[in-house]
Amino acid sequence: MNTYSGNIKIECDENCGNSPKKRLLKEFSIAFVKNETDFCIDYMTDDVIWNIVGKELIRGKDDFENALIQMKNREVQQICIQNIITHGNTGSVNGTLLLTNKEKIAFCDVYNFNGFGKNSKIKEITSYVIKTV
Repeated sequence: MNTYSGNIKIECDENCGNSPKKRLLKEFSIAFVKNETDFCIDYMTDDVIWNIVGKELIRGKDDFENALIQMKNREVQQICIQNIITHGNTGSVNGTLLLTNKEKIAFCDVYNFNGFGKNSKIKEITSYVIKTV
């Protein structure tokens, strides 16, 4: 399914929203590329850990928010979510981004939640990011 949110094209299968955690991870991924910091922060524990593999380790909501603010100059033109997988207190999203400068990025984010329920918050994210040709 192709939709637009503002000026960002979003490609994602409709079945990605058939469970509360899948729906959250889809919305979170879209909010992330749109730099909707408040939305992202609302779904995290205070002691969240974000490991961007090979780059940096971010600890806590404040540092996460600062990292998002630093990424505001990155303008995403398109996000293609290929898979959203959830089970228990874990989940993952993989796909590609196309930036307005035509740079392409493949990503996979692995999430750990602080519980198993539909209202659980994200306590850890491990991100694998690869610039592609």
